[in-house]
Amino acid sequence: MPGAARGLDVGMSASVMPALSVLDLVPVRVGQTSAQAVATSLGLAARADDLGYRRYWFAEHHNMPAVASTTPPVLIAAAAARTTRIRVGSGGVMLPNHAPLIVAEQFAALEALAPGRIDLGLGRAPGSDPVISHLLRLSGTTSDVDKFPDHVRDIRSLVSAEGATVQFASGGTYDVHATPAPTSVPEVWLLGSSDYSAQLAAALGLPYVFANHFSGEGLDRALGLYRSQFQPSDALAAPRTFLTANVIAADSAEEAEERALPQLRMMARLRTNKPLTPLESVEQSTAGAADFDGMATSIMTSTRAKWFVGTGADVQAQLTEFAARHGVDEVMISPIAGAYDSESMDAAAGRIRTLELLAA
Repeated sequence: MPGAARGLDVGMSASVMPALSVLDLVPVRVGQTSAQAVATSLGLAARADDLGYRRYWFAEHHNMPAVASTTPPVLIAAAAARTTRIRVGSGGVMLPNHAPLIVAEQFAALEALAPGRIDLGLGRAPGSDPVISHLLRLSGTTSDVDKFPDHVRDIRSLVSAEGATVQFASGGTYDVHATPAPTSVPEVWLLGSSDYSAQLAAALGLPYVFANHFSGEGLDRALGLYRSQFQPSDALAAPRTFLTANVIAADSAEEAEERALPQLRMMARLRTNKPLTPLESVEQSTAGAADFDGMATSIMTSTRAKWFVGTGADVQAQLTEFAARHGVDEVMISPIAGAYDSESMDAAAGRIRTLELLAA
């Protein structure tokens, strides 16, 4: 079982394994269909449930050939139907892409489907390029990034039993509810990789997740701001945070390093503005090594240094030290193990094995 939690946001002994959760971008391999990729991730969610992981979140990304997690609420509903215990949620919904009422209604419905198991992680990044952002944000003023704090407050009100009240300039009010009669509400988290999101979460008294898997830059500063500026709220009495991490565990260190290659090459393409493709297999990544220039190779090296890759025991030790160093009792892993040519398109052997080894 993944390590048990020790309170909310506390320092930990270096010998205590943190609780583990999963972040899923629903990766798509070369030759794999969207249906196969989604089915694979739902199977992974069921396995995480069996293994005792704390939560399973789906990210929101758009128009990327290697990522099928475009609609977190749909994936969350499917995962909730295939699990019994684990919390399921968004990591996150990119709020400027959506009207707050729609988000509130979707997650109120999810909470009705799986009471007490729904997390609503909210972010303000677009999750794609400017063209896609424009297409997603044709809803007028609801797409104004500057209104993100107001829209977070609106969603919290809308999903509550009391609902929200619209005030008309001419006088009078109008009550709005995301669902008629809620018995519980989704837990709202703010996500981000900047000072802004950390400070907003602190000001609103909400739990906060730093997107360490994205780059890792600014982690200590963001956590410091969140903890030092936190204002208790009706949602949370004290700071509560955990961290994300890119992780691959395998039966040997050599296999783990091989399974890291497809994602490393995708990150190099992304950061050098090369055309994106579905994820290569390990063999394709190895054969294509000569295609990359020095800059791409350097990006791969620096990126790999921030990941947790190795045998199960090695990665467990790395994650335990990582959690203790930053004073958190939970780490959300993004299991990014690539696949070999011989492996089925209907499963993700490397990702499943990562979860199994870390839960041992």
